[in-house]
Amino acid sequence: MIPQSFVQDLLNRLDIVDVVDRYVPLKKAGANYVACCPFHSEKSPSFSVSPTKQFYHCFGCGAHGSAIGFVMEHQGLGFVEAVGELARSAGLTVPKEESGHYERKTEGDFEALTEAMQHATHYYRDELKRSEGAIAYLKKRGLSGEIAARFGIGYAPGGWQNLATVFSDYQAKSLVQAGLVIEGEGKRYDRFRDRIMFPIINQKGAVIGFGGRVLETGEPKYLNSPETPLFEKGRELYGLFQARQAIRAAGKVIVVEGYMDVVALAQHGVEYAVATLGTATTPVHVQKLLRQTDNVVFCFDGDTAGRKAAWRALENSLALVGDEKSIKFLFLPQGEDPDSYIRKEGKAAFEAQLESAMPMSEFLLRELAAGVDMQTMEGRAHFLKLAQPLVQQVAAPALRMMLQQRLSELAGVTRNELEGLIPVKSTVKPAATRSRPSRKPPSLARKLLQLLLVQPELGADFDLSLLGEGSEELKTLSALLGLVAASHSQSTTTVAVLESFRGTSHEALLSEVSGEILQWDEEFEVAEEFAGALEQLKKSGRQRRIESLLALSRVQGLSPEEKQELQRLLQGGSAPTNSAQSTQK
Repeated sequence: MIPQSFVQDLLNRLDIVDVVDRYVPLKKAGANYVACCPFHSEKSPSFSVSPTKQFYHCFGCGAHGSAIGFVMEHQGLGFVEAVGELARSAGLTVPKEESGHYERKTEGDFEALTEAMQHATHYYRDELKRSEGAIAYLKKRGLSGEIAARFGIGYAPGGWQNLATVFSDYQAKSLVQAGLVIEGEGKRYDRFRDRIMFPIINQKGAVIGFGGRVLETGEPKYLNSPETPLFEKGRELYGLFQARQAIRAAGKVIVVEGYMDVVALAQHGVEYAVATLGTATTPVHVQKLLRQTDNVVFCFDGDTAGRKAAWRALENSLALVGDEKSIKFLFLPQGEDPDSYIRKEGKAAFEAQLESAMPMSEFLLRELAAGVDMQTMEGRAHFLKLAQPLVQQVAAPALRMMLQQRLSELAGVTRNELEGLIPVKSTVKPAATRSRPSRKPPSLARKLLQLLLVQPELGADFDLSLLGEGSEELKTLSALLGLVAASHSQSTTTVAVLESFRGTSHEALLSEVSGEILQWDEEFEVAEEFAGALEQLKKSGRQRRIESLLALSRVQGLSPEEKQELQRLLQGGSAPTNSAQSTQK
């Protein structure tokens, strides 16, 4: 893992306003900067960036994080890649450590791989211009030169070592690491031969892999780059880089199965399509798509394989879709795919099919019912058994409620009976509404969380024995205080605290709380408020101890020491620590 000390140093050197403004134009609004959120569709700005606290928060969708988190989400990068990207901009070098499947590369290593992919891309594009057969194939598929150029389509000629003419050192390790060359039994040869080449581009616009399609017949029909330090197929979507503007303009995205589907749709004016890369739809894919738009349509072939792929997409969408989001499924007529259908029927007919796409809830219930005999009690019982784990994954409260209502109708049971069979699992979600004055004041634990996020150093000498037990807020407060104590004399910051809790059970609550403090006036007296909250906490602890001693006196009486303690507490003295209490009992 990258050392936490390096992450904190990097965050200290960055200005999140500068980082975000590279991708999203920001406007000054009081102490903060605002913009329309880049992670969901909206007409008025709810995305706020704090230069003093160094984090962003969207009051519309709950997106939240540091400069590192922003680059990860906006550019579709992993943590290490985002840190590397920001480190380069700050003139830092990421410490080289080993972790996970790949050895962490130095910046030079990644640059070498990226450069190799770029050289190969230029070579394949030049070869396409020279290949009459490849050009004839693309024309037969109805593709224009403009679309081929837009997607960077090329051609890898036949032959075993064509790339030896491109790279001065064909034996370079980077060619194998980038997936361009295969090495075995002391020999090297090009991975892609006699194939139409589709560059896979990440959200930064860099080529990270290729998909190669045979011209006529041959196996495999499509050959993809292997997973490399640059390319993880479970995270990437073909065509997303080219489609981003069209997705936002159309207010929706279509997910198809193949490269040619994406390119053919774009050729006919449907420019808001992307494709998975020879793998099932993953939660990362769904998350990335829902940050681009509120409306996702999965478009698959109507055969068994297509329905199986659709079901996997559904399973990985249930926990991510919100009540304000829409996920639908379109199954084209038997024997058709998006490429063939739009070439035959045209754009208007294809978009009419999109309008009639099946909502996720309908697809879920239909597929479950199709696998059982709904005319028998046994079949309906099986139906509910199959539905239980799926419905429990649905995080959107209104959608989950309506799914349960429909399930009860189909199974012939009451809503109360259904809820006994399928109990609702609670989910903690980031705040998703614009902040406004709370109807009730925050709990004492939450207030302390707010204050400590603004000035973590206030918790350096905090007496943990003052905290009670039970609530999630108290658990998170205890964890935050533990982090501050562990930093010893080193100062820590709001954004460093938030980054430290990335991926933990405390992340969601801290995200909510940080959204609340983002609205505070910069003149807010944090230290004074903290002193008052601390005194209130001590009073609360004193009252709990008084009640405990009084209850004990009614049951078995008090020892002389306990009587003295109760008298002192009733006169306004402080409560002993937990350890002192335990020795007196």
